[in-house]
Amino acid sequence: MPRYLTLIRIDEQKAAAFEADPGFEERMGALFEEITKAGVMLETNGLKPTSEGVRVKWAGGALSLTDGPFTEAREVVGGYAMLQCKDMAEAVEWTRRFLATHPVGWEVGAEVRQFDEAPQLPSA
Repeated sequence: MPRYLTLIRIDEQKAAAFEADPGFEERMGALFEEITKAGVMLETNGLKPTSEGVRVKWAGGALSLTDGPFTEAREVVGGYAMLQCKDMAEAVEWTRRFLATHPVGWEVGAEVRQFDEAPQLPSA
């Protein structure tokens, strides 16, 4: 079955003010239990804020490093999920359900992309 990467996008400036409603953790826990039992969820996690990150860029034959926070970026990747689904429609449906568990006042987006299942580099 194909694998999909869901990148959770947030605006860090706005997200700092988000407060969970009383049922948020229960809704999220129920969804995670369901998606795990369905054999769809391979891995998921949130990411530390960009203030703790570093951007590495290759351009013009040179590497550059930029310490966070990345204030010029409106949206950043705040987390991810690796899913194994029968097709893109199923991956999008699980992602839609994940986003719908969040409180109404939050702004959270996602990008769903299928892995290119080309041969992997050998591990050392």
